[in-house]
Amino acid sequence: MIEKTAKSIFNLPNIITMARILAVPFLLWSLFAIGDKSSGWRWLSVIIFIVIMASDGIDGAIARKRGLVTNLGKLLDPIADKALLGGALVALSILGEVQWTFTILVLIRELGITAYRMVVIKKRVVAASAGGKWKTTFQGVMVGMVISPLTEWLGPWFGILESLIVFTALYLTIHTGVQYLVAAAKARD
Repeated sequence: MIEKTAKSIFNLPNIITMARILAVPFLLWSLFAIGDKSSGWRWLSVIIFIVIMASDGIDGAIARKRGLVTNLGKLLDPIADKALLGGALVALSILGEVQWTFTILVLIRELGITAYRMVVIKKRVVAASAGGKWKTTFQGVMVGMVISPLTEWLGPWFGILESLIVFTALYLTIHTGVQYLVAAAKARD
């Protein structure tokens, strides 16, 4: 059951998580406003992205340290991740920097798991798994690398590293999605 008191909803970790969600449009604006990946201004997008991603670890650490872990936080944290990473991937696909196939696979997995969480919320809150956290980390690293102009500046070696990170992020996205499906099937039995 989700807590409904103002104290549980408006604690510092939840406020940080809500701020992460509200900051996503600024990242998207910066990506489209700057556009050209080779522009030095593209670092502004990188900084915005890093601040939003870093705040993910900060809100969780504060919640655990101060005993402020709430069902609302468990629900909003993955939504904030999906808004950030999904929004960034769609923007990067529109800009031609990420293949639509990758973005669509990620979005199907993310929206499917979110829908599953919403369906079972009255029975239990499904928190992110350890594998899901690794998936988010690799997706974040991958998106950060693609946003940055380093590929333009460092050439093929950076491109090889970026490709390995993309492959790992895709593998973890699919693998953890299957894990959630298996866990959901077992929970119904």
